[in-house]
Amino acid sequence: MQKVLLTFVGFHDPFSRDAGAEHSQLGPVLTVVAEVPFDRVVLLRTVGAFENTNKTGSAISERHPDLDVRIEDLALPDPTDYRAIFRELRRVLLRITDADSEGDVEYCVALASGTPQMHAAWLLLVASGDLPARILSTRPPKFVTKETPLVSEIDVYSAPFPAVRSYAPYGEEQSPAPDLTEAVREVGIIGEHPTLRKAIARAGILAPTNYPVLILGETGTGKELLAQLIHRLSGRAPDRFVPVNCSAIPRELVESTLFGHVGGAFTGALGNQVGKFDAAHKGTLFLDELCEMPLETQPKLLRALQEGIVEPLGRPQGHKVDVRVIAATNVDIHRAVKHGELREDLYYRLKLAICHLPPLRQRRADIPRLALTFLDRFNTSQKQSKRISKDAMSWLRQQPWPGNIRELQNTVEAAALFAAADTIEVADLEAAAEGDPSVLDGSLPEPADGFSMPQYLFDVRRRLVDRAMEVAEGKQNRAAKLLGISPQALNKQLQPRENNRRH
Repeated sequence: MQKVLLTFVGFHDPFSRDAGAEHSQLGPVLTVVAEVPFDRVVLLRTVGAFENTNKTGSAISERHPDLDVRIEDLALPDPTDYRAIFRELRRVLLRITDADSEGDVEYCVALASGTPQMHAAWLLLVASGDLPARILSTRPPKFVTKETPLVSEIDVYSAPFPAVRSYAPYGEEQSPAPDLTEAVREVGIIGEHPTLRKAIARAGILAPTNYPVLILGETGTGKELLAQLIHRLSGRAPDRFVPVNCSAIPRELVESTLFGHVGGAFTGALGNQVGKFDAAHKGTLFLDELCEMPLETQPKLLRALQEGIVEPLGRPQGHKVDVRVIAATNVDIHRAVKHGELREDLYYRLKLAICHLPPLRQRRADIPRLALTFLDRFNTSQKQSKRISKDAMSWLRQQPWPGNIRELQNTVEAAALFAAADTIEVADLEAAAEGDPSVLDGSLPEPADGFSMPQYLFDVRRRLVDRAMEVAEGKQNRAAKLLGISPQALNKQLQPRENNRRH
């Protein structure tokens, strides 16, 4: 494996001298190169450090003649401009990583030189997963001890999650957002796998910004929970998280649902309707299944993202809203753009801030904790004390779980509900996972004169709906997800009961 150091160059490079020191000493970049073996060093040269960069490159070559030293120029007149730093870093890094794509390369970045803004850019790029690299930091010799070496690595993933603070516009009061660890616990995200932690860390970085976020992941991976996490950390109105499933809205009503309408705007529009954007003013609008949104509605969504303006149907002028949009999809986003399911300009507007959630099969180590959490919740709600056998837990870890966390939860809860003994065994899980209808009553009824299959299926459906509503604590959207049906389909199941109660 080839080891590559990426670093800015500062005014203490290539050599520095502390106040009162008689002799100069190695600067930060030379210190890192002397302490850690590399195959290649890439010096990022900026306008203000042009001479220092050249001298540093020469000094490295003199002291380490076998080391490949390269210089990359950044168009960066202002070394404190975050936007320019990110733009230039991404441009240069794309060229470097593309050139190295055929080889086995490990990147390291040094926080030794450059401005604080450059250091922050390195941290954000690595923590977000945009640059897979190790972060190296140096300390002055006077602070070096056995516990604090001259060069050390900063692990942004294994360290405790940092606190995230968001700032309100000048003149507005805003309560501080909870720290990331607390918010993760509160929204119910469970797991310690590095890929999940990376997604959480990226969400924490994005939360206090106003950028729209696109969450990618298979069905059942917890995209709405991650959206709730971003909302909690954003500092926006806590009660203004408005979820919308684009696939559950009839195509002809999507625009009206999102942006609202005035009475008479179309056939059936008897009165004014407030759209979801207005309902989420000062908060967050979560658009799940984004690629199910009709193409004709997407330009209006793009305008809302770019200008903060929504146009209710039947109203000649739009109006401003303050809404943070988080979108999600379980489809291949590049394929959706290629096949015309998602507008390219809308994708590029969302591309800046993407979070990837891993499927459960890629984080099997989290399955036992997830399963026990779901079982604890079931035991608490049902006042029972079911447990999972060792063999059953092993079985859970071996399954592919195409439905991911949602499927795992449904399986554990169904097995706990119908298991005859206090200990859930493999057979109980297999029956629950396969949807064996015998678990509903212990056995199927024997067809005979007077038996009605429609009535039997109606009773089974009713019991499943009742159970889902119970597990979901009366929340219809949650119950619909547990049953694998749309909220509209569940509402149709519940409407006859509501009508019966009224009469």
